[in-house]
Amino acid sequence: MENLDVMVLRTLRDWRLAGRRALLATVVRTWGSSPRPIGSIMALCEDGAVVGSVSGGCIEDDLIYRFTQAYAGKDGEHRIPSGAPGFVKYGITADEAHRFGLPCGGTLELLLEYDPDGAGLAELVGQLEAGRLVQRTVRLADGAAQLAEALLPAELALSDDELVNTFGPEYRMLLIGAGQLTEYLATMALFSGFAVTVCDPREEYRGVWSVPGATVVSDMPDDVVIAFNPDRRSCVVALTHDPKLDDLALLEALKTEAFYVGAIGSRRNNEARHARMIEHFEQTTESLARLRGPIGIYIGSKTPSEIAVSVMAEILAVKNGVALPHDVDVAQAKNERDLPANDPGVLVCGVPRTAA
Repeated sequence: MENLDVMVLRTLRDWRLAGRRALLATVVRTWGSSPRPIGSIMALCEDGAVVGSVSGGCIEDDLIYRFTQAYAGKDGEHRIPSGAPGFVKYGITADEAHRFGLPCGGTLELLLEYDPDGAGLAELVGQLEAGRLVQRTVRLADGAAQLAEALLPAELALSDDELVNTFGPEYRMLLIGAGQLTEYLATMALFSGFAVTVCDPREEYRGVWSVPGATVVSDMPDDVVIAFNPDRRSCVVALTHDPKLDDLALLEALKTEAFYVGAIGSRRNNEARHARMIEHFEQTTESLARLRGPIGIYIGSKTPSEIAVSVMAEILAVKNGVALPHDVDVAQAKNERDLPANDPGVLVCGVPRTAA
């Protein structure tokens, strides 16, 4: 599955270039709990078709009712209006919160842009498809939109005069190795909105690859990393267990801004990898600090599918800026698990294990 924002904007572009009326809804404010974060977008076509989401579905149904002919009477009184963008709030009262399925106390406000310019949307989508980070500024007086290249991701900004929303290219994942674990991880990454590239020079692995939607390449992994040019919306994961394939690729990845660089393997393999890189590739403990391993969070995973869940969870946590608790670190959890049960230095729930 492609990046949701790009999918929404691409679909809205197609509707508008085909001459169909449509609106773009953006979550601009929230109070209390909210089903979708600020900056989330959805598009609504005149026939009631919806792409994207601003809630769990009830608000989308209400927008369809308000602004299209899908639920209109014979006189067609429900239409998408024209003119300047407008605001609409949901969840102000307890009854509305219940009606629209909002969490207790949740309120959100949307900006609705009516019939956004198709040519402008085409330019925006084209820049996103080219891997650029784009700032879109909408003038509230008349809905006119301007595009500018952004240097850094930014939160949505709303003033009395304009809305500024920054759209980024897809998050990307480069996987080294095309084995069974990679198939599970690639599948999860695709439905999480990542563009996935799988690299494996071994024909016997590429020949049985079965996950549609991922790009599969056969060049040597370190060359692929260089060509992939990871940025801060990219992650690189080595899954072959083969130092000849993994090590040089990881070293190239560590030179980039990739938000996550990691390799599969046991605690012993991870220690050996660090020692090998320090001895043969002039690395230091500091230069390898960003290299994650053993990767994943500790959930007791043993099968390829469970390991993929563990790894994907860690990648998403890092992507979303979430600090994971110390006790879900794989190495830490396994080290504690392996200590003798009567070791007085082991803490359980904050007290010595022997006293727990």
